[in-house]
Amino acid sequence: AKSGSFSQNVEFLNLLPKRGPNAFSAFCEALRETKQQHLEAVILNTTSDLNHGITRLEHCYGSNLPFPASESCNSKRPRWIEPVEHSLDNRDGPPIPPVKYCTPEFYHDHQHLAYKLISEPRGLALILSNVHFSSEDLEDRAGGDVDCTSLQMLFKHLGYQVTVFHDQTAQEMQNALERFSKLPDHRDVDSCIVALLSHGVEGGVYGSDGKLLQLQEAFRLFDNANCPNLQNKPKMFFIQACRGDETDRGVDQRDGKEWSDSPGCEESDANKEENLKLRLPTCSDMICGYACLKATAAMRNTKRGSWYIEALTSVFAEDSRDTHVADMLVKVNRQIKQREGYAPGTEFHRCKEMSEYCSTLCRDLYLFPGYLPGK
Repeated sequence: AKSGSFSQNVEFLNLLPKRGPNAFSAFCEALRETKQQHLEAVILNTTSDLNHGITRLEHCYGSNLPFPASESCNSKRPRWIEPVEHSLDNRDGPPIPPVKYCTPEFYHDHQHLAYKLISEPRGLALILSNVHFSSEDLEDRAGGDVDCTSLQMLFKHLGYQVTVFHDQTAQEMQNALERFSKLPDHRDVDSCIVALLSHGVEGGVYGSDGKLLQLQEAFRLFDNANCPNLQNKPKMFFIQACRGDETDRGVDQRDGKEWSDSPGCEESDANKEENLKLRLPTCSDMICGYACLKATAAMRNTKRGSWYIEALTSVFAEDSRDTHVADMLVKVNRQIKQREGYAPGTEFHRCKEMSEYCSTLCRDLYLFPGYLPGK
């Protein structure tokens, strides 16, 4: 990979002629549609001297161009320009917004229906982030470090004690999860978080060696049978990885309301047999957020990180003060639903992504950031 804004711009312009007869016009169209006509003019007016044109381009707006990529296992594919709010961006990544703290009044009004979440730290958090891969079938995840840093800072600001491992093989990931699940410190805290950032397929994520870690095996380590120190405590999982190779092409929305009301469904618990001894289901009190739906690809920007982690970080920093986790993941879904890829002439043009979550939570999961009883 080229380092530095100038070198990367030179490399990009050198690659354009090799992308087919329509690549240059598609690039110019992309500049126009992202309101960067000044850059298009610079390029078109300097056809006689490419080096001189590149120098002027850097002078006008020296930076790296962000590219989207898929998190799928089949990641050896061309990369294309993705629109961002500032398509030419000198920053190392998106700014990490400060976490807004909840008020004592909010805590006292909502704690009765919520999980107990006032320990210091709030819990232990584990991030396994794979960016570099030894397997020839898996491309390095440019932008993955942005996701890892964003989550690490978010969890820290939410009051968690964070451990991060980079570029682990599948077996090393399994071992790290097992050690983490058995930590005695879980007994003294109120929750835990696990984040897995890598390439993936449905039901698994890849280690740096190209072997699969099965997600069900990871979840099993934290169930009520295998992790008694976390029984009745909320356990959060966030999976940034593809669950297939299909690019979501989206559909045109019909005219009319976006949302429709649906009737509720109630079920009576009358006449249930009362148990003499309290028992727990094997798996409960978990919530897992996925970057994308089954069989689909997750999108990642090489400059700003993945769509999902960017939305997750933004929503949790802004709304965790007065919104429980399930509702925040609905807000993340809303942000992802509204996002759209931009890459004219490629399979990624106007591509979509849809995140989802599944939950066995039994109470509202408020994180109560910043609140400590008696302080």
